Amino acid sequence: MEWRNQTTVTEFVLEGPTDHEELNNVLFVVFMAMYSINLLGNGTMISIISGNSQLHTPMYLFLCVLSSVDMCLTSVTVPKMLSNLISGNKNISFSNCFTQLYFFIVFAIEECMLLSIMACDRYVAVCNPLHYITIMNKKACLSTVFASLIISILHALLHTLLAFRLPFCRSNKIQHFFCDLTPLLQLSCKDTSINELVIFTEASVLIIGPFLIILVSYIYIIKTILKMHSAGGRYKTFSTCSSHFMVVTLYYGSIFFMYFRPSSSYSMEKDKIASVVYNVLSPMLNPFIYSLRNKDVKIALKRALQRKVSIFQRAN
Repeated sequence: MEWRNQTTVTEFVLEGPTDHEELNNVLFVVFMAMYSINLLGNGTMISIISGNSQLHTPMYLFLCVLSSVDMCLTSVTVPKMLSNLISGNKNISFSNCFTQLYFFIVFAIEECMLLSIMACDRYVAVCNPLHYITIMNKKACLSTVFASLIISILHALLHTLLAFRLPFCRSNKIQHFFCDLTPLLQLSCKDTSINELVIFTEASVLIIGPFLIILVSYIYIIKTILKMHSAGGRYKTFSTCSSHFMVVTLYYGSIFFMYFRPSSSYSMEKDKIASVVYNVLSPMLNPFIYSLRNKDVKIALKRALQRKVSIFQRAN
């Protein structure tokens, strides 16, 4: 109970995406538009995939789960940020802050692991096409998604509990637009070396590990593509992987910039920008990257729109 007696902070203050309050209204409109596009795009992707039996394949199952994770990841942080921007009230309770931290870590790590699972799926499809149906069966797909979610939940629980035990008696101002782990630890008046050690070991494994799986998968995929004699075959195979590669580049690029750059170049403003990229921009763009570069999705979307138009015309 000693740490509870030392804790004087009962709520935190989220400084927001900018220190210039005159930009709050503009930022509210921008982030509100991005959040709405995120929900619309990912919601449409989920609806199209779940409602089209031809898309009930492993690749589209993972894409459907990715869209769900993207919606959840953004919904953990953006609504509170929008509320703060429009109301000017930047306070967040102690319990709500740690709840936000927990779910943010869950969905951020789940996205990392899901992207690596999707890379493995593309590896099997390109490098072992004859065994694809056998290897990527329904049970295997659901098991990998479920296992990744369990790992993400346990990972988030570990970091949240380690941070929750700390006393916060320096300041209650979090230099961010949501309760992220690093700026939260900076407010503690107790040694955070254990937290930092766990972040640089266990957390690094769950971020770099999936990235290495993606990297190795694409090395083998590229080698297989280069061995193909048909230019049309190479183009078709590359196009099925390019969307995933673009999503990985956008998401992991911002994460590596934020967490794995030299401490000498550390800047909270740069961290906020990187957070916006992987927390808001990337989830918003993902459904458009996949739909614009995927023939099956475009056909299913076109048919769905035609059905809606037909129903609307008959109703009138």
